Amino acid sequence: MPESPASPDASPARALALRRKADLALSLRYCTSEGIVAIPVVTMALPASMAISALVTKAFPLSPASIGLLGSLPFVGNFLQIFVSPFLMRLRPPKTVTVAAATLHMLSWVALGVGLPWIPRGSAGEAAPWILGWFFVSSCFGAVAGVTWSTWIDDWVPERIRGTFFGRRNQILQFSTVVFLVGSGWALSQWNYAVPAFQAIILGSTFLRIFSLRLQWISPTRPYRAPSPEPDSLRAQAAVVLRARAFLVFVVFGAVWSFAANCFGPFYTVFMFERVGFSAWQVGAVTALSQVGGACSLPAWGLLLDRHGNKPVMVLSLVLWQLSMFLWCIVTPENRLLLYALWTWIGATSAGFVLGLFMIGLRLIPAEAKKLAIGLNLAVSSLVAAVAPVLGGWVITHAPASWGGPLQVYHACFLAQPVIALLAIGLLVRVREPEASPLSTVVGAMRNIRTLGGVLGLSFLVNYVFTDRGPPRDRR
Repeated sequence: MPESPASPDASPARALALRRKADLALSLRYCTSEGIVAIPVVTMALPASMAISALVTKAFPLSPASIGLLGSLPFVGNFLQIFVSPFLMRLRPPKTVTVAAATLHMLSWVALGVGLPWIPRGSAGEAAPWILGWFFVSSCFGAVAGVTWSTWIDDWVPERIRGTFFGRRNQILQFSTVVFLVGSGWALSQWNYAVPAFQAIILGSTFLRIFSLRLQWISPTRPYRAPSPEPDSLRAQAAVVLRARAFLVFVVFGAVWSFAANCFGPFYTVFMFERVGFSAWQVGAVTALSQVGGACSLPAWGLLLDRHGNKPVMVLSLVLWQLSMFLWCIVTPENRLLLYALWTWIGATSAGFVLGLFMIGLRLIPAEAKKLAIGLNLAVSSLVAAVAPVLGGWVITHAPASWGGPLQVYHACFLAQPVIALLAIGLLVRVREPEASPLSTVVGAMRNIRTLGGVLGLSFLVNYVFTDRGPPRDRR
């Protein structure tokens, strides 16, 4: 029986579909590759990073109040970007704005690397204005790049593969971070925190960032769905956001969590340098163990997120993580080896929450006012987080004598994060996420493992737990 003639449009349509599939695969590979070479600059840009903490405790010692202010500046940048990012993305596509802002961020680090020898080193008061001023400018560029990158990713990465893809991508990036932390920590310790050692690390990291920017620019990303029309007026977009109740509850949770995590967050690394007596190599090693723990656990967390939804997995991850944070209140120079195990556990348990926080944000953002919603979420949580480390620095500086010496002051302050974070779970469980499984389902799946083997990436145990017993859920 002769075959019916093919539709004249079938061949071009098939060719277009194959081309889009090839472009998506290439873009995903580029996305992973550019993340690997961007890691050094991205890691250093964190206010509590090993490099920044070593800079402000060893090379240019700052007061706790100045360190608290330093820790707030990235969040100030995130708040200010809401007045800039939506306007820029109206003028140019998110990809273009991302590459431009990331380039300016990179150049700000080049300026620091070149200008380090001219920063005064006589006292903390002399160095603080220079370091704080530079970090503010750098943080503003980084904030715009971060917001526009999230918008760009949401445009072209299909929702059905995000959990698996970003779980694998972040796993690879965790190992890249380990190499950078250990290598840079060893170099700083070996050369006794000399200014040229900081310069070599900074300028080497910015050189790698050039390759990251090129990969972003040539990436053939294509929107996987037609963009949703956004109301033209700001009032109409605001009305859409105000009707999205689940998103607004999520914003409130994000604000509370940001305060908990950042009130004394910048001081954990400072505590290891100043009160526990760790060198930069030791700080790099213990924080690297956190990356190893996260990298090993991410495949399991990614599968959990895809199978059960973000919210229940986030609750479980956050509980496991924050209960361990109480151990910071008993760390002393005598038992400091505890930090090696603690950081590994922190990395393994926090990975599910951090990945889920990114994923659930993308799911809850109202499509009709996406750009405003992303900016609002970051602005609110960042405004709270900007105040938190300033308050934390003030508390450490003005702690009453009844608290004891400096070590006891830190122990008392480190109670804040786990207590506030565990209380904030009451807000998280109120977020309504479409197609999410009950928390008990995820707890049951985790209990079937009976050991941490699955969380640590042992494939045979993970496959046992996550064997699909039904048709896959379409998350598109």
